[in-house]
Amino acid sequence: EQGLDVLEIMRNIHVFVSRYLYNLNNQIFIERISNNKHLNTINIRHIANSIRTHGTGIMNTTVNFTYQFLRKKFYIFSQFMYDEHIKSRLIKDIRFFREIKDQNDHKYPFERAEKFNRGIRKLGITPDGQSYLDQFRQLISQIGNAMGYVRMIRSGGLHCCSSAIRFVPDLEDIVNFEELVKEEGLSEETQQAARQLDSVLSDLTCSSAEGTEYFKMLVDVFAPEFRSPKNMHLRNFYIIVPPLALNFIEHSISCKEKLNKKNKIGAAFTDDGFAMGVAYILKLLDQYQEFDSLHWFQSVREKYVKEIRALAKQQSVQSASQDEKLLQTMNLTHKRLEVCLQEFELLYFSLSSARIFFRADKTAAEENQDKKDSEEESTKTSNDLSNSSSADPLVK
Repeated sequence: EQGLDVLEIMRNIHVFVSRYLYNLNNQIFIERISNNKHLNTINIRHIANSIRTHGTGIMNTTVNFTYQFLRKKFYIFSQFMYDEHIKSRLIKDIRFFREIKDQNDHKYPFERAEKFNRGIRKLGITPDGQSYLDQFRQLISQIGNAMGYVRMIRSGGLHCCSSAIRFVPDLEDIVNFEELVKEEGLSEETQQAARQLDSVLSDLTCSSAEGTEYFKMLVDVFAPEFRSPKNMHLRNFYIIVPPLALNFIEHSISCKEKLNKKNKIGAAFTDDGFAMGVAYILKLLDQYQEFDSLHWFQSVREKYVKEIRALAKQQSVQSASQDEKLLQTMNLTHKRLEVCLQEFELLYFSLSSARIFFRADKTAAEENQDKKDSEEESTKTSNDLSNSSSADPLVK
């Protein structure tokens, strides 16, 4: 059971991230649309089988290809953020939030996100009815899908290595077979076989223990450029997340509704690439605190809960009347509000989960301090060791 081959995905990663949808919890990719009766899926087992075929070296090559892909996507990302129409609106929104946050309990108003969406739509739409914000959302989803693929490669590698190394009794204490064979004075062929076995065991233990830093590598390689003073226009990103989230929710509800229709073109039930993309970019810009200061999801929750309660009150008043059409409309509105609230909650949970991968609990300054402390600790340890070794002859 191989599924789509890792090598094939790697060579066409730009096609893969646009044609497949990522599910964060199940770690699975589902084909967006297909001419066949069935949709293809890719899970950890497929990736593990593929790695078993090509060897663990394919993992690093895949991350390298992903890096090349992300470079191109971030160039488009930067161009969008630098566009005068976008930049001016974002600066205006930042100024507006600073002015009203004290009166508004430090919450970014839902109406402001709606206004931003409407404003972007006026700038023009593509022939298939997509606004610039829709295209920007797709770009972020593709970046997130690429990160999801890196995560799946890592999990597939672990799966492959753990199943290959399960017969080794103790990973902490692996004997050197070449030395044992030499001690026994066995033939050169046997020594060569033992050398190969040592090499394989070494590779497997390294692969099963290392590789957890793929995400960290992809953060460290882009972060300096993102946080550079020459890219100040990217610092406005956190304020575009609320309108983007609203845009994503509308798109998500529309896709899920299509699942119940006969014509299922555009239907989907998951797209966690967006949450992964937002979490990754916020980490690159070190803007988790700025985004949290908007209290966006709290604002959304309050807005929908308030509307649902007001509608329930209205329904209880109108239930005495015999106007069936009005009650039907109210029921539909109530259902719609609950669906929207549920979708926002799901996005909040996905985003919270995605943030864990990028160590959202630490700012760039705290990470640098930790790095500094660990370097100082290792320097101190090495100095202590050299001092003790130089003192040994005197003791003797």
